[in-house]
Amino acid sequence: MTSAQIAIMTTIILYLCLVIFTGVMIGKRSKKSAEGFYLGGRGMGPLVTAMSAEASDMSSYLLMGIPGLAYLSGVADASWTAIGLAIGTYLNFLLVARRLRRYSVELDAITIPSFISKRYGEKKPIIMGIASLIILVFFVPYVASGLAAIGKLFNSLFGWNYMLSVIVGAIVIISYTSVGGFSAVATMDLIQSVIMTVALCVIVVFGIVQAGGMDAVLAHASSLPGFLSFGQTYNAASGQAEPYGLIRIVSMLAWGLGYFGMPHILVRFMAIRHEDELKLSRRIASIWVVISMAVAVFIGIVGHAVSSVGRIPMLEGSATETVIVRLSDLLSSYGLLPAIVAGCILAGILAATMSTADSQLLAAA
Repeated sequence: MTSAQIAIMTTIILYLCLVIFTGVMIGKRSKKSAEGFYLGGRGMGPLVTAMSAEASDMSSYLLMGIPGLAYLSGVADASWTAIGLAIGTYLNFLLVARRLRRYSVELDAITIPSFISKRYGEKKPIIMGIASLIILVFFVPYVASGLAAIGKLFNSLFGWNYMLSVIVGAIVIISYTSVGGFSAVATMDLIQSVIMTVALCVIVVFGIVQAGGMDAVLAHASSLPGFLSFGQTYNAASGQAEPYGLIRIVSMLAWGLGYFGMPHILVRFMAIRHEDELKLSRRIASIWVVISMAVAVFIGIVGHAVSSVGRIPMLEGSATETVIVRLSDLLSSYGLLPAIVAGCILAGILAATMSTADSQLLAAA
């Protein structure tokens, strides 16, 4: 194992220790009740509410999926998806948050299934049982996919056994989620959103430098047919532009519809300390989503330019999702301090995965 790999591994291990320590400390101060465990005693501030909602939603898609999509086919797919997600975020806060917060308090509901059940006054918990079953059926595999991503990350970086890596990730997530409950999850989501933001900013600046500057990045992107177009998409196999029709645009925009039914996001609205603070949360969440996803799309463009000058390999297919990992590996080759920074960036990918998995685990619970 090289010194750069040791520095990266040490940074990630320290981050995991921070996660567990934070969960344990918050767990000691949390209210010992069902409402305290599942909603943090309805005492979340607007900043934590906003960033926790967004971090628990974005997962590794923000740091791997969107950059990889932009790298593979240009801005059309990634940008229309990002626009749909931004619109969905804003409308969810605007149309759902205040009502859900108000009526969940009046009905004394601490979960989405219990809210639906009490809202319609059912005498037998049939609706609640169906809603709970749906959450379990879909969230258990979703949590498992997050753990699988953690296993693949450690396996590809350090050659660790895949199953051992999955178990380590599961132990870390389950430990701070079970001890600290919603308060620990929401606080860690805030921390993880900061790490994700820093990772995006550092890698985009580093990538621009490696590509030869902003002019070189834009010149390369412009040379690829349809790469910078919202109405066309770049086909890497043929090297030609393809039309990007209305149906595909609507399909990408429809990603934002998912927000209105995600239990791990909706409970954030129920947990805020006062409904009047949701307006500030909406502004924070909307601004962060727009900026972070715009940077993620741009990383894909920058990464393709870096590949074109031979600094990282030209990526194809699903390998395009590793563009940030490749850039981090390149960064770590410049010495100990850059390797530590690269470790922080890779911890950002880990944070993105964990921030979704812990919230879904709590919702499934």
